[in-house]
Amino acid sequence: QVQLVESGGGSVQAGGSLRLSCAAFGYTYSTVYWGWFRQAPGKEREGVAAMRTAGGITYSADSVKGRFTISQDNAKNTLYLQMNSLKPEDTAMYYCACSYSPYGPLEVSRYVSWGQGTQVTVSS
Repeated sequence: QVQLVESGGGSVQAGGSLRLSCAAFGYTYSTVYWGWFRQAPGKEREGVAAMRTAGGITYSADSVKGRFTISQDNAKNTLYLQMNSLKPEDTAMYYCACSYSPYGPLEVSRYVSWGQGTQVTVSS
């Protein structure tokens, strides 16, 4: 139904910035939320930030508030994650995903369409 392709990952020093992009192909308005998740080796996948495709409401994990900003460009069917003041603990594979549920915007189990991921590595 929806294909998601992430880009923008890379290696940066602590305190640096990156902007991730997620391009959606075959996107429809049936999507309720889309957002960013991450998974570090040996850890559970966790929600980072998400927003309603209709706009206006955003959600973010406490660990990234004040540092990461989620946004979208509906005309381009693209989701972004601006990451500032990066820390070594932000190192992970970052995934873009879509949810058709009106509940749990940061809950991994609610998301059914996933991209392949883009690696973010932050060195100290």
